[in-house]
Order: sequence, then C-alpha cells, then structure tokens
Amino acid sequence: MRPVALTGFGPVTPLGVGWEALLEGLAAGGDGFEGPLKTLDATAFPGLRAAECRAFDPGAILGATGLRNNDRVTKLLLASARLGLAHAGVKRDGQWLAHGPEKAGVVASTVYGSLESITELDRVARLEDPRYLNPGRFPNTVINSALGFVSIWEDLRALNATVTNGLCGPLDAVFTAGLYLHARRADVVLVGGADALSETLAVGFDANGVLCPPGGRYAPGEPGSEGVRLGEGSLLAVAERPESARARGATVLAAVTGYASVFEPPEAGALTSTRPEALLRAADAALADAGLRMDAVDAMLSQANGHPALDALDRCLWDRLPPEAAVVAPKARFGEALAASGALTLALAAGWFRGVAPGPSLRGDPTKTPRTVLVAIAGLHGNASALVLQRENTV
Repeated sequence: MRPVALTGFGPVTPLGVGWEALLEGLAAGGDGFEGPLKTLDATAFPGLRAAECRAFDPGAILGATGLRNNDRVTKLLLASARLGLAHAGVKRDGQWLAHGPEKAGVVASTVYGSLESITELDRVARLEDPRYLNPGRFPNTVINSALGFVSIWEDLRALNATVTNGLCGPLDAVFTAGLYLHARRADVVLVGGADALSETLAVGFDANGVLCPPGGRYAPGEPGSEGVRLGEGSLLAVAERPESARARGATVLAAVTGYASVFEPPEAGALTSTRPEALLRAADAALADAGLRMDAVDAMLSQANGHPALDALDRCLWDRLPPEAAVVAPKARFGEALAASGALTLALAAGWFRGVAPGPSLRGDPTKTPRTVLVAIAGLHGNASALVLQRENTV
C-alpha cells in the first residue's frame, strides 16, 4: 500500500477518553478492570471482570440531545469521530478547519456492533409483544448503521464503509481507507473500529468456555493464563495522504507503510482454526509491502488475549523477531475488545513513538522508543492481517 499519515486520534477506552487522557492512563500503568460494571448486570455474572469505559459520558462530548435511540457502540463511534477530527485540527465546534465535507469519509470495523440491539428488540418481541418495539431503535440492528450515524453527525459526504472481517477487520479498514485516499475519493478518512460490552456478548463468551474464571490467572501472552477478559472501546484515527497532511501543516503522529492479509485453509473443530503460517505470512508480506524485512522490526503490539490457544499462535511470531525487539500485551490492560482492540493499535503505536509504553512487557525493553511497530492479528477462520507502523519522519 502507499503510505497513509495518521494525524489525529479519537480514543474512547477504559484507561481514558481522548488522546491526552489515554496517554496519561498508559503512563500511570493501570488497567481497566477496576470498579463495578455499569453496562452488565453483575449479579448475572458473579466474579466477572471486564474493562469497561467507565468514564465515558457521551453527552459531555456530543451534547445532551439526539442520542436517546442510539445504542452504545454508536455512541462510542460518534464520540471517537468528534474527538479525532478535533485532535487532528480538521474540524472543531462544528466548523471545518481543513478539507471539507465533500472530501471526508469514514471506514471502520466492528465484530458484534449490532448484537446488543438485536438482542434488545428480540427480547421485547418475545417477552412482551411486537407492538411494543421502538421503531427508533430498529436501525441499530443493522451492522453498518453506526457509521451511517457518524457520517450524519459529522457531515461526512464522501465514502462510508463498514468492514467486517472479525478481529482482522480494523487493519483491513486501514488498507481500504488508503485505497480511497490515494484514488482521490477522499482527502481525509476516519478509520478504526469499535465494539461494546453487552450481556449477550458475555453469555456467548462464557458459553464457549473462553472467559477467565473468577480468581483465575489473567496474563495475556504468558504461560498459565486461564482465559479471556472482555473489554470495549472505540478508536477512529484521522488518515490523510502524507503530502496533504504536510500541506496543511498537520503533525503526522504515525505512518502506516505496509499491509497484508492472507488465508491458510483452516483445520476444522477448534476454537481457532487459524494456523501459525497465516500469521507469519501476513507479517512477512506487510513488511515486504513497506520495503522492510523482519530484522527491521523493533517493537510489536501483541494481540495475545489470555486464551492459551490464541496466545500460543501469537507467540509463534515472536520467535521471528530480532532478539532486541520489544513485545507488549495491550489486552492485559484493555481486555479483548474485538474490533476496538485492532483499531486501538494505531493510537498505541503513535503513543509508543512518543515514549509511552502501551502495555506490560512480554519480552525486550518497552521503554526504548521504537521506530517500526508491527501489528499482526490472527482471525479465527484461517485469516490473518498485518500492518507496519512507523514514525512520522518515514513519509
């Protein structure tokens, strides 16, 4: 892919809402698992620990009106869009400061974005009566409606695309945004992803036996971890062509210089049917796309989430890295937030370029400021995608 400049971030995370708050939360070294849950009935899941965006107040960012019928994932994305555009100096207080609505778009991903709303309406129809369904809530059951609301709220009149490819979706969305930018279909594209905590999501993960049991060891990437903890969040980054960003005097916080997506025929019958070869091929191909080799990588954002099988898959890639390359585990702080996890890597890499380590160390020295960060994500059905992110002076 041709390089894409990232000039602003709109993170809504358990460690902070907004770019500066996220960096402060990372620097403090805590995680998002402390405190009572607001989005889940804790009595239904005794002992459950999840990384919830407890400080998220959509009204404080978006205003007090117009949000009544939006579900949580839509509110997360709306807030990310508002924060990201302001951080990049593209739009603030409803006024365009750069570019304009005709050349602004959004491409993002979600894994289970409409799950909460589908469950809500189904429950009303089954337990009460279909006549009691709220028609204002029905659009939320369509998985691409959240980004539709983003375009409406922020007056984005160029492309609007929802990429659905499981855990790999946010990385694929970055590639898609780059295609449209360099084809001149847009001058600025919001790119990222979001997923929200919900009762149905917790039930599904619990039924599949992948949640870390109460009191169990949660240590993504480390031997002996006993399962996954859920998280939630949203990240929309402002992506531009490098020359366009320079022309308006924007600060390039990170550059995406390589991408790849591969598929290896899966083995049936397992929770994850992705083979290590898929992840390795994706990483090698993304680096080749950036004109680099594996020995150029000095940092990696591991996608280990605490599940032994998935963590073992991720560890296969570490052995290919240079001995001095640092590997950190962001999901130890943020939980498994699905599409939000992949999207958040964009901001975490940019923060790392500024000396803020994005998670506990699995190997190497995370306090050293990297130049090249690798992100590689294995899907659950034979697919894998990878991105290469570099400091701003590489484009």
